[in-house]
Amino acid sequence: MTEIPAELEFDALAVPESMDDAHGVLEQLWALDESISPLDRMRFELAVIEILGNIIEHAYANDVDPRVRRVTMTLTLDSEHLVAELADSGVPVELDLSDIGLPDFEAESGRGLAMAQASVDEMTYSRDQGRNTWRLVCRRA
Repeated sequence: MTEIPAELEFDALAVPESMDDAHGVLEQLWALDESISPLDRMRFELAVIEILGNIIEHAYANDVDPRVRRVTMTLTLDSEHLVAELADSGVPVELDLSDIGLPDFEAESGRGLAMAQASVDEMTYSRDQGRNTWRLVCRRA
């Protein structure tokens, strides 16, 4: 077991192929502390991957050059929490996190943010100096 707290960083192109790499970084996080419960792993990973997917799909929707499409992810664990910070320099997010809900039953998309928010204890979004930052906190069981 690694000394706790521990932190992993991931910097990648914000392209669909980076999703597999992000799963690999999460696997590295789980290997640092095998006492993380399966439920905590599942709910934290669900939120991280949903937010990363939204960044990849929406933050750089107007950028043609994939080299400017970057995302950074910092994962931190300690004895009480799992924390993820995902940041990008894409377009600002125009939504109220207090008003996120599931779309109509027949909708083909729009569930990711609601699922992410429901799976963690805290989810915040901020925009500062041209960067979007999502912070996800999961209290460990």
